[in-house]
Amino acid sequence: MNSLSSISQPAEPLSEAEEWELRCDLAATFRIFARNNWNEQIGNHHSMMLPGTNQFLINPRGMLYREIRASDLIVCDLAGNKVRGKGEVRRIAFNIHAEVHKLHPQAACVLHVHPPYLTAFSLIKGGRFALAHQNNLFLNGRTAYDDGHHGIHFGPAEGQRIAEALGNKSILIMAGHGVTIVGPRISDAFDELYMAERTCMYQMLAMQTGQPLLQQADDMQLNWPGSFGDYLDSRMHLDAWRRVLDREEPDYKS
Repeated sequence: MNSLSSISQPAEPLSEAEEWELRCDLAATFRIFARNNWNEQIGNHHSMMLPGTNQFLINPRGMLYREIRASDLIVCDLAGNKVRGKGEVRRIAFNIHAEVHKLHPQAACVLHVHPPYLTAFSLIKGGRFALAHQNNLFLNGRTAYDDGHHGIHFGPAEGQRIAEALGNKSILIMAGHGVTIVGPRISDAFDELYMAERTCMYQMLAMQTGQPLLQQADDMQLNWPGSFGDYLDSRMHLDAWRRVLDREEPDYKS
């Protein structure tokens, strides 16, 4: 069994074609999340480390998720310098992503968004995933809870706090804020976020009935520490969405 921390990243820099494919994958996640209303106007941010470098792709300040293209993504380094691309690096985005990438080198992809159900869940004092839906058997052991949010912070200290709160998990539900999900590949983080938001939706809807939730047996939990896509069809899921985008929003890969 692979652990998330044991998944090695390529030591050599990517070719132009390989980087372009990463850009298309990341651009696709912005478009998919926009379709699902999972982002906050021109806020929220996704990043992906470029293997073999200290640089990562990230969305530029001021763009809606629905308009981001592969060519719009900025390359910046872990010191905050823009290396390539047009536009401005959003400082609050940089300070979160750079610190997570530095503290968790296995977290090559970092997605930070405010999807409706996970964000509403983050507003519930002491909110925790129930062990009710079958997805919880997979997700609960991979989830950390950041109960120490203390308002809006723009400096690197906030990114360090978030990175530390994540620990060895891949999902961080951030009190009064939203969610950050990491993975060694874009498809891993994308698919895990998708499942987490759907599972949270089921729990929130069930809670509205006022009836007690089912309780699965604790020993049924899978306790899978590896990458999401090594257990589920994450790559196939992202590819399926990309086929939809190829037909309906082909400019995402321009």
